[in-house]
Amino acid sequence: MNNLTPTELRNNIYNVLDEVLASGIPVEIIRKGKILKIIAVDTVDKLQNLSKRPDFITGDSEDLSNIHWDEVVKLDTDS
Repeated sequence: MNNLTPTELRNNIYNVLDEVLASGIPVEIIRKGKILKIIAVDTVDKLQNLSKRPDFITGDSEDLSNIHWDEVVKLDTDS
C-alpha cells in the first residue's frame, strides 16, 4: 500500500491513515506526476512490534566465546 492514486486514497482513507500510524511507513500519493507523502509525525518504535522469542539467547555476547562447543555440538567426523 505504499503507492496510491487519489481515488484509492479517497476510497480507503481511514484504513490508509490507520496503517501509517500503526506501521510508521509513509504512503505515497501520485497526483499529476508529482508525489505526495502521508507520514506519521511521531516516530513509531519499530522494536515494539517484535515478537517475543523465549528461546533467544540474551546476555553478554562475550559469554558465547567461552562455551566449549565440542560439548554442545556433536559433529560427525567420519565424513
